[in-house]
Amino acid sequence: MSHIHRTAAFHTLGCKLNFAETSTIARQLTDAGYDKVSFDDRADVYVINTCSVTENADRECKLHVKRAMKANPEGLVVIVGCYAQLKPEEISQITGVDLVLGAKEKFNILSYLDDLEKSESEGVVHSCEIEETDFFIGSYSIGDRTRAFLKVQDGCDYKCTYCTIPLARGISRSDTIENVLQNAREIAARDIKEIVLTGVNIGDYGKGEFGNKRHEHTFLDLIKELDEVNGIERIRISSIEPNLLKDESIELVSKSKSFVPHFHIPLQSGSDDLLKKMKRRYLTKLYNDRVNKIRDVMPHAAIGVDVIVGFPGETEELFMETYNFLNELPISYLHVFTYSERENTEAAEMDGAVPIPERKRRNKMLRILSEKKKMSFYQSQLGQTLPVLWEHENKDGKMYGFTENYVRVQKDFDAACVNQIEFLKLDNILSDGTVSVRSSFESFLAKA
Repeated sequence: MSHIHRTAAFHTLGCKLNFAETSTIARQLTDAGYDKVSFDDRADVYVINTCSVTENADRECKLHVKRAMKANPEGLVVIVGCYAQLKPEEISQITGVDLVLGAKEKFNILSYLDDLEKSESEGVVHSCEIEETDFFIGSYSIGDRTRAFLKVQDGCDYKCTYCTIPLARGISRSDTIENVLQNAREIAARDIKEIVLTGVNIGDYGKGEFGNKRHEHTFLDLIKELDEVNGIERIRISSIEPNLLKDESIELVSKSKSFVPHFHIPLQSGSDDLLKKMKRRYLTKLYNDRVNKIRDVMPHAAIGVDVIVGFPGETEELFMETYNFLNELPISYLHVFTYSERENTEAAEMDGAVPIPERKRRNKMLRILSEKKKMSFYQSQLGQTLPVLWEHENKDGKMYGFTENYVRVQKDFDAACVNQIEFLKLDNILSDGTVSVRSSFESFLAKA
């Protein structure tokens, strides 16, 4: 190695899982003696963790390579993540890229950095076929000082017709319960109050736990054990497939010490015809049952929904089925995605493409519906006294936090409250869409 690289900078695109993995890679480098610096600083190594779900993956990747080269033309640029697994050759052609690591190689970054020189020509690619990606690297990231993302599962065995994730991340596999609990205890020891469980398909937890295909444990086993870990105030389940969210898990969350009443459940379409074309593993009746089960045992729970507009064959009539289905469901907010064609997916070959302007119009309709849902959910919580976990950022003299059921609240910044949980009464919805709070007699008692 010609000279020792001492500083490293990191940039993450995409999902919470990517953030957890970037943190793991960053810890490997800092343990090996690197100092972590900001991405716009001069660094010896720049690591960019990419995503294949966003449609401008290619543009975003190039943009951040340019940023790195501007900060230090001599710096080594390493690209990892889903886009690196799907399109390694294309990325290696980007000017400035020195190393591209696939899904299996990214956690072994140190061994590749040792003899890497800044390349004059194209970057070096190390990427195995995704079939070989059958191991599991447990990761967690400290998103900010108040919450951590804990990765419990990776990969997916579902074959949804619009999705490249199985191509980019491989088969479903899980961390062992012992490892997850150990990570949770480490997070608790850092005085972090909230853990968000992440994975590609976390309801499938327990499959491939020891490299086998049957379930050694289940998602229910996992959350039962996590609920017993001391020192964690809140655990949030990030996103779980409706067919894998069982009554027992919902019941457990409703009686739990640390699991919060917040579910995020992908729907993708409110039309049974389209759900079948998407190869989803449920129909609207099951989805409706899940939401109503949650509402029965936790009337105050936040329920978020993922939905895709403009899937091939989505006529105006089928779109309105989705719209009306969501309009009538007692949910709290939507994440709306506009369908975009992905190479090597079945949907890309299907007939009935929806014109782009129409996809955008439908997206807008659902985003407006989402705002209405969110406001009516917030409205229903006014007057309640709820625990708020305050975040550390000071934005123009204000601080923000979330209640357990995901209502975003604000008050005047008070450094003593950072990373603290305070019981407060939800007062009014403000013009920026957050909720004002005030102390109440109950919150006074909670402090005493």
